[in-house]
This record gives sequence, structure tokens and C-alpha cells, in this order.
Amino acid sequence: MKFGGTSVGTPQRMKEVVKLISDADQKIVVLSAMSGTTNQLYEISDYLYKKNPVGANENINILEEKYYKHVDELYTTEEYKEKTRQFLKQEFDYIRSFTKGIFTMFEEKIIVGQGEILSTNMVTNYLLEQGYNAALLPALDFMRTDKNSEPDLEYIREKLKITLAEMPNKDIYITQGFICRNAYGEVDNLQRGGSDYSASLIGAAIEASEIQIWTDIDGMHNNDPRYVENTSPVQTLSFEEASELAYFGAKILHPTCVQPAKFAGIPVKLLNTMDPTAPGTVISNKTQRGSIKAVAAKDNITAINITSSRMLLAYGFLRKVFEIFETYKTSIDMVTTSEVGVSVSIDNTSNLSQILNELKKLGTVSVDVDMCIICVVGDLDWHNIGFESLATETMKDVPVRMISYGGSNHNISFLVAAADKKKALQSLSNHLFKNN
Repeated sequence: MKFGGTSVGTPQRMKEVVKLISDADQKIVVLSAMSGTTNQLYEISDYLYKKNPVGANENINILEEKYYKHVDELYTTEEYKEKTRQFLKQEFDYIRSFTKGIFTMFEEKIIVGQGEILSTNMVTNYLLEQGYNAALLPALDFMRTDKNSEPDLEYIREKLKITLAEMPNKDIYITQGFICRNAYGEVDNLQRGGSDYSASLIGAAIEASEIQIWTDIDGMHNNDPRYVENTSPVQTLSFEEASELAYFGAKILHPTCVQPAKFAGIPVKLLNTMDPTAPGTVISNKTQRGSIKAVAAKDNITAINITSSRMLLAYGFLRKVFEIFETYKTSIDMVTTSEVGVSVSIDNTSNLSQILNELKKLGTVSVDVDMCIICVVGDLDWHNIGFESLATETMKDVPVRMISYGGSNHNISFLVAAADKKKALQSLSNHLFKNN
């Protein structure tokens, strides 16, 4: 079970989480930092990068005071209030120690990981105070990445097995999300998906019956509720469909964080701590045939079109185009080609001017900015006659710059102007989900 920052954002929320995890099933619970804490730790780090220890200390004091206030709200016995105060003093003295020396990205990674250390210790102390058979599993004892900064799955499995054996027969194990060690033993963090990634890796390592991701909304919705009224949670998704939705804008999940669960064949449930009885969304290796599941949108897209008569009947042209994006470490979202042209979309424009300079050596280049990718996800296998025409017919009143279909069996994507995003999302909802 994994609980995000909002789910443990206040002492009251922590108590609600404990109610959810205190049934009879044995479990490992992954916690994020309390909401807002990681941002404040990044702010402290920023002051230290700027060689301003006074500003850093002022922010540390503010954060420390906030946590001391939580103690009286969370615990009822003086024993656990004092135990937690002592822990908090050690933690914040440790954070202060970084204001006295050289500060680099290595120190920053240690500081920003303290939020999870704080939340897990506080919740474990509360569980023990309430008489639960619980233990704290330090993530730094078993969570590690390899030299390519990818999770070291075999190491995680072996170390977790040893760590659990040292604390046998507990009903609830609490551990940190996000933080890990790298291949050299230094404190690091899981960049992609953070705590969700931790939960997926742990679930795969222990061969869990299921992995539960608890957030503050009831599953993955069939459209963006910020722009479209009357959206509803999607009850079932395949891992591929969930990844497509996450990549193209569904913020509830990072597109790669459930890969370990997918390969281990473990279902992932997206559940709502604010409404625990809601069914949420179940993600598994099963595909529901013949249905369109959901729509998502990805903002801040730039489209680039390269036209060249040299492309006609020539080989190697596309390789040259893609090598330019590779050189500048810029990933491509959508691609469409014709006999004499290729259009691509990107969301990272940090090296756009250099990319355009290189592309102009190959042909005539034009750029469209402030674009948006609208992604329709479901069982869009080409044998399902009429599915792609259903989606395109829905977009008949929206100007479409590019369409991508066939690269995946699970999505059809439209590139539109950002100004037309809401209209496109609403139209797709009206036509695709009107019977939901």
C-alpha cells in the first residue's frame, strides 16, 4: 500500500491512514513526505546552493516548528510525544548540519529525502502507541539503483528478504517512498514516479497479491475533471492503457512506475483515501476488448515540420532527423511522415534553437507553438473496425494539426492548438462516453 503526500498531509490524515492499514492482512506500507514538505526542503537546498545559510536556517526553523505542532495533535501519551520530539530534534539538527559545509547535488538529495524519513517515523510511532504490531523498514537498507540509475531488482529482492527476516511476524511494515541508494552507496532518489515506483518495486520483490496506490481522487478518470464535467473513474485498465494515459497527461500515475508490477503480473489498484469505499481503478495485464476507456491531454507541445525534396525516394533522411533530437537529448511524442516531409512534436524546448539550426540544413522548417496532444485510449487494435473513425468524427469541429494512429494498439492521438483543448476534450466526452 502506498499513500501520497496529501494522504498523510496532516495528523488527522495520518490517523485515517492508520485506520485503512490496520486490518488483518500483513502488508508493507510506503509513505510519501507530508504534502508541502519536499517543496520546503528543495527551498532550503536552494538557499544553500546560493550560499545563504541564514535563509536556509530560517526555513528549517519554520518547518521544524510545523512538525512540533503535529506532535500534540497526533499522540495522546507523553511517552510517544517525547519520543517523537527527540526524533524531530535529531532530524532537524541533521538538516542544519548541511548549512556549515560545501553544498552539492549529493547533499541536496540527502536533504530532500528527509521528508519521507519524517513521515514514516511519525506514523510508525503512532502505530506503536496505538498498540499495533508494526515496524519501520528503512528504505535505504534495501532500495538501490544500478550504474544506469535503474532499480537494481535483484539487489532489492535479496536485501528486502534479509531485512524482513530480521523483523519477522509483524502485521504492518512502514517504509519510505522516493529515497534509495545509488550503485556507489550514496543517498539518491527514484526520479520517475517517486513513491509509486517504490511501491511497485517492493510489491514485485515480495510477490505481493496486489499493490494499492492511495491518492486523493477515486482512480483514473475517463477525462480531465478540471476541464470536463461529469467524468467518471475507469474501473479497469490494462498496464499499457494506464501508461498511455499517464504519459499523455493523467497526473495520478507516472507512466513507468508500474512497470515492475506489470512484469511481475501483480494488479495495481488506484484508490482514494478521502473515499475508501470507492472502487477506484484496477490496472492489470488483462485487456477489455472492444472499448474506448479514457481521454487525456498533454500540454506545452511544440510541433516541428521539416519539408525536403531530398526526402523523396531517399533513405537515411529520417535517421538524420532523429539523430539531431538524440544529440540534444530531446524526446519526441508524435511523428507523422509524407513523401517529402516529416512532422514531430516535442514537449522539451530547452534546446529548440539548436535543433532548428541543425534541421534547417536538411530542409525547410516551420514551427507551431502552444499546442496540445489529445490522446484517446482503449482497445484500438486496427481490426476493431470503426474505432478510429469514431474518434476522428468526434473531432470534426476542431482544427487538427497532426494525427498519430497505428504505433500502438491502445491510442490515437490528435495534435491541436492549446486554445482548442477544452472544446476537444468536451466533444470527445460527449460522443465517446455519453452512455457512461
